[in-house]
Amino acid sequence: MCSSFKCFYFHLLPIFYFLIIIAATTTEFKFLDSAKSPEVFDWMVNIRRKIHENPELGYQEFETSEVIRAELDKLGISYKHPIAETGVIGYIGTRKPPFVALRADMDALALQEMVDWEHKSKVPGKMHACGHDAHVAMLLGAAMILKQNENEIKGTVILVFQPAEEGGAGAKKIVESGVLENVNAIFGLHITGKFLIGEVASRSGLMYANSGFFEAMISGKGGHAAIPQHSIDPILAASNVIVSLQHLISREADPLDSQVVTVGKVEGGSAFNIIPDAVTIGGTFRAFSKEGFKQLQQRIEQVIIGQAIVHRCNATVDFLQEEKPFYPATINNGDLHKHFLDIVTKSLGIQKFNEMRPSMGAEDFSFYQDVIPGYYFVLGMQNASHERLAGAHSPYYKVNEDALPLGAALHASLASTYLLKLQQDIPLVEGKYHDEL
Repeated sequence: MCSSFKCFYFHLLPIFYFLIIIAATTTEFKFLDSAKSPEVFDWMVNIRRKIHENPELGYQEFETSEVIRAELDKLGISYKHPIAETGVIGYIGTRKPPFVALRADMDALALQEMVDWEHKSKVPGKMHACGHDAHVAMLLGAAMILKQNENEIKGTVILVFQPAEEGGAGAKKIVESGVLENVNAIFGLHITGKFLIGEVASRSGLMYANSGFFEAMISGKGGHAAIPQHSIDPILAASNVIVSLQHLISREADPLDSQVVTVGKVEGGSAFNIIPDAVTIGGTFRAFSKEGFKQLQQRIEQVIIGQAIVHRCNATVDFLQEEKPFYPATINNGDLHKHFLDIVTKSLGIQKFNEMRPSMGAEDFSFYQDVIPGYYFVLGMQNASHERLAGAHSPYYKVNEDALPLGAALHASLASTYLLKLQQDIPLVEGKYHDEL
């Protein structure tokens, strides 16, 4: 027989859980309606276009960061800056645990924009060709919505405006700064023309591969092409190196552990009839497993040096880890996947979810997932009745701005309902967390 207090408590539990479910469901619709309102939608569009006109490369996002901070100031949202050189970390809620983070990358690419429109890039040779301008606008949109409902946030939402996703490993520097200590989960998204607007795609577990870069200098002895016996030909050596690197995939890699080695850069020689002194090659290598990735790195170096020796050349190999750190695999947390599906079901309908296949692409969101449970998904923006949108990293890349409210609402819903579930499922242990950020 239970005490009267215990009986009362256990009778209340089903009602408490039911109220949480009702509140969460109502929240999703409320956030989506707010994001679609002219006040929020037009504001996001204006921010996105302002950033698009003034693209900045990794760790140079000074004006972008200034735009973000100005908008956070207007919203009354506190923040830390600079983090990782140009990054901005905002806070909404109690400033106390539990903590959940939302991430938007903000760097552009070294491309000349070929789309002629009113808000075309004003900076020659630089362009937002991967949608990071839209990512920033959507996270700011989520910030506005969450700030308007701050009294309902059961913890703290951390806004991560991150520099240098495009090869600069900005996420790694954010992690190393310590600003995400004690964060319970982190969510990130990327817009894409591969799916229709209103659709999302992701998966539980492995999503993107481990990734790294390499560069090699193969040195020989230059001379006249008519008397090759007096030279040591680095071009011939480099050619055999490139072919041999492909044998690592076809003859050494486990067929069930997908791996890639691609040589994308070859530099050497300047005339038809001269054998150069040296050739430089460079490329990328990727693997799903950590073991496969490490083995591939070792063998790339061995093959390049070994093949150079066979052809009487010398070689040096640089994996460029200071400039371009190795990216871990992007692996989505299983529990967060269930949470994501729940939000999508309530806000968009489960028919709008697409199961993604793992890809050999890479994403520096993985640095967060190495230390925090994380979840990454893509948001469709293709309009079925319009022209097919160009892929990312194209000078013809365009963003369908109708996707902005969906991204903002998903951000806000994922964060707020996750904090609500944490309050329900995980009682906070006294002393386990810092009192404040």
